[in-house]
Amino acid sequence: TKRQQMIRKITREFSEEYIAPVAEESDQTSQLDPKVFEMMKKMKYFGTCIPKEYGGAGLQDDTISFCIATEEIGRIDASWSITTGVHCSVCAYPIYIFGTDDQKDRFLVDLATGEKLGAFALTEANAGSDAGGVQLTAVKDGDEYILNGSKIFATNGGIAETLLVVTTTGQKGRRKELTIFIVDTNTPGYSVGIREDKLGVRASNTSELVFQDVRVPEENILGRLGQGFRLSMQILDYGRILMAAQCVGLGQACLEASIKYANERVQFGQKIGRFQGIQWKIADMATAVESSRLLTYKAAYKCDIGEDYGHAGAMAKLVASEASMQAAHDAVQIHGGYGLMKAYDVERYFRDAKMAEIYEGTSEIQRYVIANHLLRKGG
Repeated sequence: TKRQQMIRKITREFSEEYIAPVAEESDQTSQLDPKVFEMMKKMKYFGTCIPKEYGGAGLQDDTISFCIATEEIGRIDASWSITTGVHCSVCAYPIYIFGTDDQKDRFLVDLATGEKLGAFALTEANAGSDAGGVQLTAVKDGDEYILNGSKIFATNGGIAETLLVVTTTGQKGRRKELTIFIVDTNTPGYSVGIREDKLGVRASNTSELVFQDVRVPEENILGRLGQGFRLSMQILDYGRILMAAQCVGLGQACLEASIKYANERVQFGQKIGRFQGIQWKIADMATAVESSRLLTYKAAYKCDIGEDYGHAGAMAKLVASEASMQAAHDAVQIHGGYGLMKAYDVERYFRDAKMAEIYEGTSEIQRYVIANHLLRKGG
């Protein structure tokens, strides 16, 4: 639509003007630029999928626009696209969808306006791909629950002020009963542990979270007691669409960098773009990126019209993450020795792309989700 085209134009211009000049420095220092953070707040990128009544951008029914914005940010810096994408898709949006009016009043406005950053805390040492393996406990004490345990690999964890924390609140037969709590990080007993030193998306904060007798009021339960596993799966389904969009942007960046270099670099008396070996890499890269884009928009469209989009999101995330990794690999190869140097963006793209095949569900988990859906459906 014209609005979606406008969002692409505005976000591309914003990203090129404000994020691109500091992207390399942010990668080297492992810190998000505070000036960009303030500009992001003004542009409402922290409330993309939240209604205007809560201070958001009002695109809650237009996931394609959310994908376009995420894609354009990811085209410049994957660290910023995962920071805003996680904040919006797996923290703010679930509170909007599953939260009570009281929870929205208390938490959503600050998240939508960027006054507070959000994170989704699921992964533990023994619970990652196996989401049901959560060991962090929440024990009822009067009208409160006491949380004890730790989380690892939490994106935005070290700088977030509002958390969605997946806990175990009991046992139902062989399975643990999981419940999600909204936790204010100012609560006594909460602390940030180790900040991870990562291969890629280095400016994005990934941290360990520690809970020692953290008291959370009962009214902070998201959804209902015992709904945590089902809600977590729905939250991840939505988040995967946005991670796919980030990968589309990253793949697009690899493609553009490769075309530019192939049209400039001369070897054997001609531009390397004249060699078939280079041409085929660029052709395959362009085809894979466009295929990823279409799968991502399809998943977003299914979400917007109210259809089941879990398997579509998994397909998009699988194809887009692996396409961006292959695009980054080929971009480095096309650049030759220069592709290994930090002076060229493709070196950073390569490291960022590998991360995308891991977080928000590994490629193996995406294949499991897709196959499980098809086998249940019968075709």
